[in-house]
Amino acid sequence: MRIVSVILLLLSWAMTAQNRYRNLNDGWTFHRDGENKNYVASVPGTIHTDLLANQLIPDPFFGDNEQKVQWVDKESWVYETTFGLSADEKKYGKVDLVFDGLDTYAEVTLNGKRILNADNMFRTWKIPVAHLLQQGNNTLRIIFKPIADFQKAEAAKLPYTLPESARVFTRKAQYHFGWDWGPKLLTCGIWKPASLHFHGLANLGNIGYEQALLTDAKAEIVFKTTIACEKTGDYILKINSEQKNVRLKKGTNTVEFQYDIHKPKRWWCNGLGEPFLYPFAISLSENDIELDARKLHIGLRTIELVQEKDNKGKSFYFKLNGVPVFMKGANYIPPDNFLPRVTRKDYERIVNEAVLANMNMLRVWGGGVYPDDAFYEACDRRGILVWQDFMFACAMYPGDDQFLASVRHEIADNVNRLQNHASLALWCGNNENDEGWHNWGWQKQFKYSKADSTKIWNDYEKLFHRLIPKTLDSISQKRFIYWPSSPSIGWGRKESLLQGDSHYWGVWWGNEPFDVYEEKVGRFMSEYGFQGMPPLETFKDFTPADQLNLSSASVKNHQKHPTGYQTIDNYMARDYKIPTAFQDYIYVSQLLQADGMKTAMEAHRRKKPYCMGSLYWQLNDCWPVTSWSSIDAFGRRKALHYQARRSFADVLVSAEKRGDTLSVFIVNDNLQPEKGLLTVTLLSFDGKEIWTTSKPVVAGANESRSHLEIDFHRWKQHTDNAVVTMEFQGTTKHSALYFMAKPKDLKLRKPNVTWEWLDEKTLQITTDVLAKNVFLSGDDATFDDNYFDLLPGEKKTVTVSGRATEINIKTLYDTL
Repeated sequence: MRIVSVILLLLSWAMTAQNRYRNLNDGWTFHRDGENKNYVASVPGTIHTDLLANQLIPDPFFGDNEQKVQWVDKESWVYETTFGLSADEKKYGKVDLVFDGLDTYAEVTLNGKRILNADNMFRTWKIPVAHLLQQGNNTLRIIFKPIADFQKAEAAKLPYTLPESARVFTRKAQYHFGWDWGPKLLTCGIWKPASLHFHGLANLGNIGYEQALLTDAKAEIVFKTTIACEKTGDYILKINSEQKNVRLKKGTNTVEFQYDIHKPKRWWCNGLGEPFLYPFAISLSENDIELDARKLHIGLRTIELVQEKDNKGKSFYFKLNGVPVFMKGANYIPPDNFLPRVTRKDYERIVNEAVLANMNMLRVWGGGVYPDDAFYEACDRRGILVWQDFMFACAMYPGDDQFLASVRHEIADNVNRLQNHASLALWCGNNENDEGWHNWGWQKQFKYSKADSTKIWNDYEKLFHRLIPKTLDSISQKRFIYWPSSPSIGWGRKESLLQGDSHYWGVWWGNEPFDVYEEKVGRFMSEYGFQGMPPLETFKDFTPADQLNLSSASVKNHQKHPTGYQTIDNYMARDYKIPTAFQDYIYVSQLLQADGMKTAMEAHRRKKPYCMGSLYWQLNDCWPVTSWSSIDAFGRRKALHYQARRSFADVLVSAEKRGDTLSVFIVNDNLQPEKGLLTVTLLSFDGKEIWTTSKPVVAGANESRSHLEIDFHRWKQHTDNAVVTMEFQGTTKHSALYFMAKPKDLKLRKPNVTWEWLDEKTLQITTDVLAKNVFLSGDDATFDDNYFDLLPGEKKTVTVSGRATEINIKTLYDTL
C-alpha cells in the first residue's frame, strides 16, 4: 500500500508541477439586470454583438439604426457561466483568473464572492482564486454597469468642467463615444479572452530583451525574465539550444540570459530590405519536466529619433540601422466598433494593404485601443514601423491619484505585451491634447480661472511628462523613444512647420485650397487629410435601396462630420464639374480626395530631407462611412489608396510648378543611386507629340532633387488639351503625368477604352485618346491598380483577384 501511495503522490506532484491554462470562453449567457431570461453570449464579445446575434436589436451599422440602439449603454448587463473543476486542478495551490480585457465598469463574482471591480478597458486583470474554487461546478458572474453613472460621479468631484468631460474619466476606447468619422456605440462586455492559469512549480513572467551589442560581426542579446517560483531549488532556463542552470528562490525572481548571434541579419522596414526575424523558444524546466514555455520572434535593429537644430529650426526624422528613412504611411484606427469581430486575417489584410501602398509606417491613433498582438506580428513580418500613441485623444484628462494609478497599470500591461516587437518605433503620449489646450480656445470656452488653468495644465504635465515616461523607463532596460504629444505645435502657428511633428488641417478644416499643401510642409507630417465617399457597393451594403442619395437619413447618418458633405461639395466645385447622379458623385469625390492627398504626399517627399515623414489621415474605417480613409470598412480600396501606392513608390517622378517654371523632381528612397534617362514630353490628348526633351541623370541615393526646369509659359495655349508626361528610365521605368489645368477645365474627348484578358488574372487595357481616371469594377473583383490615367495607344496591364466575369469601365468623361 505504501508503494502505491508514493506512486500516486508522485503522479499528483508531476501533474501540479506544470503550468496549465484553461480557456473560459465557452458557456456564457447574458441578460439585462432585473430580468430573468438568459440569452447565449459570445466571449470574446460585446453587448451589441450579443444582442444582434439574438435578434434583440437591428444592425447598428445599417441605415440609421445607430439611433435606435442608444438605449443599450443606459442598462446594466449580467454575464454568467458555470465551469467544472477537476480533482487534479483543485490540487493547484495557486490559480489566477485572467481577463485579458473587460469593457469597462465590471463587478466580478466567483461562487458568490466579489473578487474584482474593473474600471479600465485597456488593462489585463489577474485575480488569485485558488481559495475560492471548488471541485465540481463553479459560477462566474459579471455585471457591467452604465458608464454615464461613473462619469457623472467623477465629474462632480471637480470644480471645473474638463474639455470632452463626457469621456475623459473613463479608460475606454474614446472613439466609442462618437467621432467625426465614427458612430456613438458605447459597448460593454468581455471583449478579450478569459482563462484560468494554474501555477505549477514555476512560471515565466514578463520577458524582455536588450540589444547589448549589434554589429555586422556579432549581436549580443540579453534576455531578462521574471520567474514566479513556488519552491526554492535548481531549474533550467533554455533559449533555443542554449541553456542555463539557475537557482530560484520561492517568490519572484529576475534572471538574465545572454544570447549571442554571429553575423546577424538586421530587420529592415518595407522598401529598404528584409524584415528578418529570429525565432526564440524559451522554456523553464525542473528534473526534465517542462514547467513553462514561450515563443518570441525578434528583429535586430537600431532606431533613433533625430532632432538637431539647423538653420531653419529643428529636424525630426527616424534613423533605422543608422540610415535616415523617410516615413511613408497613414494613421490607423480600430477596424470595427465591435472589436471582438476583428480577426487575425483582418489585421493581416490591413497591414498587407499598407505594404501594397508602399508604406513603411503606420501611426496607431490615440483615440482607439492598443491593437491585438496579431497586428504587431503582421507589422513585424511585413516591415511596417509603428508610431504608437497611448490611448488619449483631443481632450484634457484628470490627474487624481486613482486615475493615475489606473493609467500606470494600463501602461505596464501594454508596454510589457508589446515591447519585443521590432516594428514598434515610438511611444507617443497623446493625440492633439497639447494642441487643443493651446489652440482650440478651451480656456475661454469653459471660462477657467487662472487657478483652474494652472491645475488642469499641471495635471497634463503630471500624466504626459512625468508618469508615462517614468513608467516606460521602469519597465525595460530598452531606451524607448517617447514623444509627449502629437502634434508638438498646432497647425495655426508657423513654428509647427519648423520643428517636431505636424498635423496640418488648413485644408479641410481651414477650407484652404489643395495648393496650400505645396507651401505648408513641416519636418514630419503626421496628420493631414480629406474626405472621400466609399464605393457604391458599400453604400448598398448599409443603405436601403430607396435611400441611395445624399439627402437620405441613412447616407446622412453615415457622415459624422458636421459639414462633411458641404465641404466635399465646396472643394469639388473648385476643381470638377459636379455630377448629378449619385454613383458619379461618389466616384468624383474619390478622385477629389486622391488629388488632394497626391498634392500633399508628393510635396512632402520633394522637400526631403527637410521633411522626413508623411502619414495621411486615415488608412481604414471602423464602420461604413464617408470619411478620410483610403480603405473602407469592408476592405474596399478608394482612389486614394491607389494614388498612395504611386505617390509612395520608392522612386517617384513628380512635378512642381512655381510661377512659370515647372521643375521635374526625382525622389529616390533607395540606398543606392540610380542612373537613367529622364524624358519629358508634352502630349496632346489625342496622342500627338508637341514638345519633348531628354536628359541623362543620376537619382542620388536617399535623395530628392530637381533634375529639369522647364519654362511653363511656352505651353499656355495647350494647358487644357495636353498633358506633360515624365519618364525616368533607369533599371526600371518610373513615370508620371502632370495636368496643367483643373479637371473641370480639361477639354476631354470621349475615349474608346477596350480591354482583353491576357490570361485568367491579367487584363490589358488600351484607349484611342486620353482616358482620365479609368475606374474598373466587376463582381467581387479587386484590381492591383485603378483610377489611373491612360494615354492614347498605351497598353496597361492590371492584375485581377477575385471573381470578375464582367468588367465595367468608367472614366471622368462619363460624368460630364
